Amino acid sequence: MISSLRAFISGCATTILTEDETSFFRDGQPCGLILFRRNCENSEQIHALVRQFHEAVGSDQPLVFIDQEGGRVQRLVPPLWRRYPSGRFFGGLHTRDPATALEAARLGARLIARDLAALGITVNCAPVLDLPVQGAHDVIGDRAYGSTVEQVAALGRAVAEGYLEGGVLPVIKHIPGHGRAGVDSHHTLPVITASHDELAQTDFQPFRALADMPLAMTAHILIPAIDRTHPASTSATIIRDVIRQEIGFDGLLMSDDIGMKALNGGADALSRAVLNAGCDVVLHCSGNLAEMTAVAGVAPELNGDAARRFAAARARLIDPAPFDEDRALALLGEGLAETA
Repeated sequence: MISSLRAFISGCATTILTEDETSFFRDGQPCGLILFRRNCENSEQIHALVRQFHEAVGSDQPLVFIDQEGGRVQRLVPPLWRRYPSGRFFGGLHTRDPATALEAARLGARLIARDLAALGITVNCAPVLDLPVQGAHDVIGDRAYGSTVEQVAALGRAVAEGYLEGGVLPVIKHIPGHGRAGVDSHHTLPVITASHDELAQTDFQPFRALADMPLAMTAHILIPAIDRTHPASTSATIIRDVIRQEIGFDGLLMSDDIGMKALNGGADALSRAVLNAGCDVVLHCSGNLAEMTAVAGVAPELNGDAARRFAAARARLIDPAPFDEDRALALLGEGLAETA
């Protein structure tokens, strides 16, 4: 069935699929659905929406994505779900007690994975492996696990492995590194002025350390030292030479949302650009049906390396292993209080 799925991930407008959306998913055959707060009312409704999506596509093979990092990036929110700590909480704990921080990060991910798996959500767009620098825009900010390669890589791996143990696939983001951005890529294109050598020794390193993970999301950033013209998500040079070769990532590569203002162009042109550059799949989030149709008109069926990578990612979905919830909540106690 994977071979008939197409190389895009789509949003939807509200808490149920309209007749037009159902028809679109039946004909379009996306390889994934991404959920936002607008799509999440309660557990029963989310279950029904996921079921509607799979029934429309005619398969349970498509993945279901969400952004549930903790901190200020959560789509599932109180009072029905916990507010989880930000990456910075784990970074602060790591500075004081590295071993406890790594355990807390892994078990915190287990709690989030349990929330998601119970709803039929199979992928969490986390962990953030970006390495912030002094003076950068706070679009990453407290989402980061620290300011050193070692800290970000160690905590990022603990989180990613916690998701995998909990039956949810992690997405490492934003490859090859968004931490130096001076502006928010949701609104404008960040230009990264560091040299290739400096980036190779810093920003790229956490992604290299987690290059074995099943999925990654690109950064909408311009790196003139490597490609003066194309943002990373649409740069064949960056995807081929940096992400695939230098970093060594051979998992499923998804673009960040092509609707973000860092990229210029229509949905069809941008879809074509990210796919031609080497992304395996296009991410489109708005739920705008006309734009969704434009994306579907460009995205091919998954084939070749993209189909292999998609299948390899799905193969890493497991039934959750047991874990100590009481220990997890005790370790997160301070962080949960901060976010209450």
